[in-house]
Amino acid sequence: MTEQDELRALALVCTLKPSPSRSSSQLLAEQVLEALGGHGVTGETVRIADHDVRPGVTADAGDGDAWPRIRARMLAADILVLATPIWLGHPCSVAQRVLERLDAELSETDGEGRMLTYGKAAAVAVVGNEDGAHKVSADLYQGLNDVGFSLAPNAVTYWVGEAMHGTDYQDLDETPDSVRTTTATLAANTAHLARVLRGAPYPPV
Repeated sequence: MTEQDELRALALVCTLKPSPSRSSSQLLAEQVLEALGGHGVTGETVRIADHDVRPGVTADAGDGDAWPRIRARMLAADILVLATPIWLGHPCSVAQRVLERLDAELSETDGEGRMLTYGKAAAVAVVGNEDGAHKVSADLYQGLNDVGFSLAPNAVTYWVGEAMHGTDYQDLDETPDSVRTTTATLAANTAHLARVLRGAPYPPV
């Protein structure tokens, strides 16, 4: 594999808990990056709760806003992974804030009218203790696609515990085979799509 074939991924972890608290969303994001590593992708995680990401729909909210630095890392990557817990049946508030900040990409275009995110693939990772992963992934899929990201088939991996139980993903003795297989599929398809997008950009607007 040549240097040109190598891809970069950024995983934005939207747990409500800042470091060093343990996080199931962080764990699943790291497992996604590990799986992507098998397809020539290097990656890093950013836990949003560790940074002063201001509310709003601009690329830079000023006054110490941390989003511009995170955004620069996103634009330098080929793949964006958005990891969130489920709260009250929805993506958590931190994930919603990330989507709102990504709304600024609608007005950020290259010289041919394409959003700067057009050449990037995205994927989703969801954890929770109740059912709802399909609904949450659908919300994130639509938001990510609206702001220019492309999503491969099966670009989500998730784990949800039994209803009315309190088990966390991070407390399982081992990763369930179904989650491991789904994560592997996400990684293979997303890396493939990102490589295709790098070699064949979308047409000018």
